[in-house]
Amino acid sequence: MRTVAELEERLALPSAGLAEDLGGLDGDLMILGAGGKLGPSLVRLALNAVQGSRRVIAVSRFSESGLADSLQEAGATVVRADVADERALAGLPDAANVVFLVGAKFGTQGREHTTWFTNTYLPGRVAERFRGARIAALSTGNVYPLVPVTSGGSTEDSPAAPVGEYAMSCLGRERVMAHFAETHGTPLALIRLNYAVEMRYGVLVDLAQRILAGEPVDLATGQVNVVWQGYANEVTLRALRLADVPPYVLNVTGPELISVRQAAQALGAALGKEPVFTGQEAPTALLSNASRCHRLFGYPALTPAELIEHTARWVAGGGPLLGKPTKFERRDGRF
Repeated sequence: MRTVAELEERLALPSAGLAEDLGGLDGDLMILGAGGKLGPSLVRLALNAVQGSRRVIAVSRFSESGLADSLQEAGATVVRADVADERALAGLPDAANVVFLVGAKFGTQGREHTTWFTNTYLPGRVAERFRGARIAALSTGNVYPLVPVTSGGSTEDSPAAPVGEYAMSCLGRERVMAHFAETHGTPLALIRLNYAVEMRYGVLVDLAQRILAGEPVDLATGQVNVVWQGYANEVTLRALRLADVPPYVLNVTGPELISVRQAAQALGAALGKEPVFTGQEAPTALLSNASRCHRLFGYPALTPAELIEHTARWVAGGGPLLGKPTKFERRDGRF
């Protein structure tokens, strides 16, 4: 993957299992938040999987120039709408299957009210609007607490204990959507994701940029989960088949526990620059155990070593980046 076109093609490559699962669903598929980080590649993946057998409706404000046109050219039914606007939300077409990707993470400090509106109140409005649909909603592993790095990570049965207002608002999203799902009998799947990576953003891009800039890599958060975004997109779509009442909860991440120090050293070797470190690894980190996901859907197609190789090549070659750091190293939940 050396160009944006090659990267997008790889992200949009469906498996036979995805095609089979989507083929078993009735009705159109709507993606809310189609203009975000995951949205465009998820829309293209869905289009390639359904092969015109149903409409794939991409909904977003589409602030990025040309994105709506490119998705329409790929075959999506594009709807420009701000779902935070009540009239716009009410005016959306009906769909039997809805993937909800809308969320706010950064800017929590000083704008807590906006974060809670986007992450908690708005999902409830969407759950009411699409009460007759099957919904897969993107959540986050941040709803879990920091856990010992020797624990293997939080499972879906681990108690939620979010750190910081962003994480609390995301747990609020889950609780509010679960309320409306049970009230209306709406099948719901909640996808607790951390951390999706591709060549333009993610934990590995954050590390590569710091190494190239000669900035120190903070080791306090010494362990992390990452997963290829193409796999995360596929699981999110396939989770529509798992949606249930009460909601089906699924952790989505890679099977490996990634050492930040070792990942930085591998990136540094590939970039030809020795990383600089600061701090020491804490005994806890935000970690998820996604063994349930792997039993259902297998392992991601790309290993951490392959992701590191692709990321180093991309960043060193000046490939375009999204400019959206993950801030994975924050331990206080302030983003």
